Amino acid sequence: MTDNHPIPTTTDAGTPVESDEHSLTVGPDGPILLQDHYLIEQMANFNRERIPERQPHAKGGGAFGHFEVTQDVSAYTKAAVFQPGARTDTLIRFSTVAGERGSPDTWRDPRGFSLKFYTSEGNYDMVGNDTPVFFLRDPLKFQHFIRSQKRRADNNLRDHDMQWDFWTLSPESAHQVTWLMGDRGIPRTWRHMNGYSSHTYMWVNAAGERFWVKYHFKTDQGIEFFTQDEGDQMASADTDYHQRDLYDHIERGDYPSWTLKMQIMPFEEARTYRFNPFDLTKVWPHGDYPLHEVGRLTLDRNPTDYHTEIEQAAFEPNNLVPGVTLSPDKMLLARGFSYADAHRARLGVNYKQIPVNAPRVPVHSYSKDGVMRVVNVHDPVYAPNSKGGPRADSEHYKPVGWHADGDMVRSAYTPHEQDDDWGQAGTLVREVMDDAARGRLVSNIVGHLLNGVTEPVLQRAFEYWSNVDKDLGGKIEAGVRAKAGEKDPKAAEQANPARESMQAKA
Repeated sequence: MTDNHPIPTTTDAGTPVESDEHSLTVGPDGPILLQDHYLIEQMANFNRERIPERQPHAKGGGAFGHFEVTQDVSAYTKAAVFQPGARTDTLIRFSTVAGERGSPDTWRDPRGFSLKFYTSEGNYDMVGNDTPVFFLRDPLKFQHFIRSQKRRADNNLRDHDMQWDFWTLSPESAHQVTWLMGDRGIPRTWRHMNGYSSHTYMWVNAAGERFWVKYHFKTDQGIEFFTQDEGDQMASADTDYHQRDLYDHIERGDYPSWTLKMQIMPFEEARTYRFNPFDLTKVWPHGDYPLHEVGRLTLDRNPTDYHTEIEQAAFEPNNLVPGVTLSPDKMLLARGFSYADAHRARLGVNYKQIPVNAPRVPVHSYSKDGVMRVVNVHDPVYAPNSKGGPRADSEHYKPVGWHADGDMVRSAYTPHEQDDDWGQAGTLVREVMDDAARGRLVSNIVGHLLNGVTEPVLQRAFEYWSNVDKDLGGKIEAGVRAKAGEKDPKAAEQANPARESMQAKA
């Protein structure tokens, strides 16, 4: 429409509205009338605009794109999305873990890297991070870990003391905390970071052969990061920097991309591998299992409505397709339940009918009714039935899994040869990082520990880092002791001009 013929405002029911500015009243200055249904609709909708934010990963953004297969991996999986020449529409959401929806993008935190593939066999979701490992290997500790990174109950402040209290009492966290405190703890942009499944999955080929796999989405833009000072400066200059950067680049046609590469382990080798290959705190050395290229993910469309397409997007690792299934990874198995349950609580039981979550293939399920059910249900609504309702195809879709036995126990993994908590973190420090990166690691950890961490927790932190690497632990302790009496120089720099200005005016 032109300015001479504007698009008419309507109610949510589509009827024209008389005014965008004036309520219905008794006379120009009289009381508001209850029968002003448009006013009531506007106020009532406003009061209900906000939905609960995600518990972790509340702050984030995303975009749409496509995934194209570039290499033949059909020998390892029958999944249609990974067959030669396949092109699949995708949605990705990047996020931080601990911050609320309004928190800065450039806080030191892992970044979520969650993908939805709208495949010809239904939706396939992968929930990952920008790191190949995680803090925990047992889901019973996950809730407690997230609470340790959130706000205290008494003063509603985030607290480094409780973060380090949890980490130092959970030695399995050492590998991930080393990643977090290193250079990749603050990516320069979402475009300049990798994405990993972190978890091990199972692939199954057309012949029924099974393989254990890990996903690596390697950024085609190259890895870039912010130093702690740069991240702090950006947090004050532009709290939405990462989201703005992604949107702006896609808007001007500079489409970011990632190359998907897989580590593939023959099924039987998991039994005798030198550490548990399903331990989420471990990586598989590339010398043992090199990367195999699969395809390229490209983001080329921004959302048109953030709320409906990103905030209501629901990713869940139980969204699987034939040829891909879960592994014995305890954290992954638990996430197979917890993510879908979180969406039911946050969005409602029929969240898969929200367009961004709806598959691009016909749905023939026996789910019925519930809040916000918008897709018609047709009888029969029960199975088995003799009325022509859908039937499970047990001939073509047989369950694929692995053998497990043993007593019912609550215990750690059965030890493998190298099932320790410190070894891979130490290798990351000594063999992957160079001297400059190790120096920044020490500086980042020292700065974090100086922020309200109590002496008993500090002692455990020094021991924690000495277990990772003795020299590293010594440097961290020396750095903390040397700076313990110092005030925050940045705060002093910011305060002095203001104080001098006030004194001058006085």
